[in-house]
Amino acid sequence: MTTTATKSQHENGDRLLAGDIRALRKARGLTLAEIALKLGRSVGWVSQVERGLSIPSLADLRAFADLFDVPISLFFSHDVPVEQERGVIVRAGSRRSLGTSESGLVEELLSPDLGGSFEMLRSVFAPGAKLTTEARRPTEEAGYVASGTFEIEIDGVWHRLGEGDSFRFEGKPFRWRNPGTEPAVVIWVVSPPVY
Repeated sequence: MTTTATKSQHENGDRLLAGDIRALRKARGLTLAEIALKLGRSVGWVSQVERGLSIPSLADLRAFADLFDVPISLFFSHDVPVEQERGVIVRAGSRRSLGTSESGLVEELLSPDLGGSFEMLRSVFAPGAKLTTEARRPTEEAGYVASGTFEIEIDGVWHRLGEGDSFRFEGKPFRWRNPGTEPAVVIWVVSPPVY
């Protein structure tokens, strides 16, 4: 039997999921029609998903994850036990994890959702991990090295950063690596959200 509290939690989770899908679409500059075409769905269905009126199946969520190039785990773990904290507070034990230790980079979403003008991530780079192919996003990004050694190449110039150092760049190609023997932890801010 479903309680009123359980039903309310599901509805709130559905709203957060809908907001995340809408934010991802907008961050990539895509229209509802473009998303519908890529997913083989109707514009009306995509619109209903973005408004929380239709709940996508697991297969639909996989298709959204592939389309937006994000891990499917981003669409889960929306539960916030205290209603007053929903959309405002993210507890340490309730962060959404993005990535796996096999990739050398595990990120946790520190922002409550993707609906704002920026996202904040806790990025943990394994020793020896590196991004070999240059990335470039239409974003402004900043980071603060909380621990470890972290190197970032911005627009062709490598910078070695240690605990307490920070960086910022906008729309420039970048790569990163952890040359150390300990994990590097970086608090990373991206505007607009890309996850």
